[in-house]
Amino acid sequence: MSAEPEAVDVEVVDAELVDDEALPDTTRVRPRRFRVTQHTMLRPGQLPPSDDDVPPWTDADFRLTDEEMDELEEPALAASTLTNRTSSVGAFERWCAAQRPVRIAHPCTTSTYTSYGLHLIRLGKKGQYVPDSVGVIMSRIWNSQPVDYRPDPSAFKGRLKLWRKEWAANGGEVQRSAAVTLPYNLRIIDKIDESTPIGKRDAFLCALAYANLHREMELADLLVPRLRIYDTGVHVVTATSKTDQTGAGSGRYITDRADLQLVRRARAWYAVLRELGADGPTDPVFRALTTKGRLRKYPEGRERGNRLAEGSLNERLQLLAERAGVPYIDGKKVTSHSWRAGANTDMAAVGVSLAARNKAGRWADGSRTADLVYDRPHGLGTDDPLAKVPLHGGPAHAAVAQARAEEADT
Repeated sequence: MSAEPEAVDVEVVDAELVDDEALPDTTRVRPRRFRVTQHTMLRPGQLPPSDDDVPPWTDADFRLTDEEMDELEEPALAASTLTNRTSSVGAFERWCAAQRPVRIAHPCTTSTYTSYGLHLIRLGKKGQYVPDSVGVIMSRIWNSQPVDYRPDPSAFKGRLKLWRKEWAANGGEVQRSAAVTLPYNLRIIDKIDESTPIGKRDAFLCALAYANLHREMELADLLVPRLRIYDTGVHVVTATSKTDQTGAGSGRYITDRADLQLVRRARAWYAVLRELGADGPTDPVFRALTTKGRLRKYPEGRERGNRLAEGSLNERLQLLAERAGVPYIDGKKVTSHSWRAGANTDMAAVGVSLAARNKAGRWADGSRTADLVYDRPHGLGTDDPLAKVPLHGGPAHAAVAQARAEEADT
């Protein structure tokens, strides 16, 4: 007979059956992760911030309306800046697409950015670019990248700096426009027929460009009410400039001078604007005129409205310089920047401080551009610092010279 099975004690548990999927997954408990950077500052015993410390944002906190998105898509840059950036970035995109394998242009890696920079430097060494141009192009590309994915430009900048030194050592020279100093400006104005509306405009243009050290687009964008005329001078408000993109504006009172006659010329041109009905609060100071002195009409929907297009004032000032027989000064071409450089050069020559010139020309505080770029004295100059050193030997020098002369006669 087989043995009976051994008795087993069984404990009966009264419990509720549940679905396995409803049980907590203890294997997926995520440890708390702390976020520490080089900027973290903590009190004694304080824990660093963690991934759990996230603001209670909802979907609504990330949404913009269609109207707001359309506004953000409008260009936030000047037309000239936008055109230049688009051109530079487009060339970079085409270069990336032509590589094998293809490189991603946006966002690009530091390797891609550096490789393109070296490519431009190689082209520059063949004569296609100068160092400053390559630097500007690469800066435009860097600014076009998403902020959080911008490449590290240090490797490229190191090679650019080295090439700039080699370029300069081999005779490379940055070509800058001439300086239209006061005598040249008066010579140009003297050739203008101020009896006509166009002449009144051109004479005032030359006087103001010099007196307020204007950039071309500052003149083109200057509005009628931002220039106030007084008996002793004019007050000019430059709404935006290259160093004032926030639109805070820069106001400056310019005292009238007997040579520039800024007040007389301003009043003469403003009288023309009033007669033409072009002196409203949104009208630009400088307008394109027909040969008969009437306002030139523009097509509807023109981007700049009644304001002169970029380059128009530069072309006009160059034409005026050519008519006066000075399209070049000291071998340098006259451009709209020549008036800005001329005024700065004249002020530097008489000892006006860099800080005062920075303010007058709307350069950034502390900038040395006025000294390093816009101080362009004509010729080699006559102030030789070595001439201040006394002749060695005093009267003995003359005695030696006389002895040599006598010896040469014999």
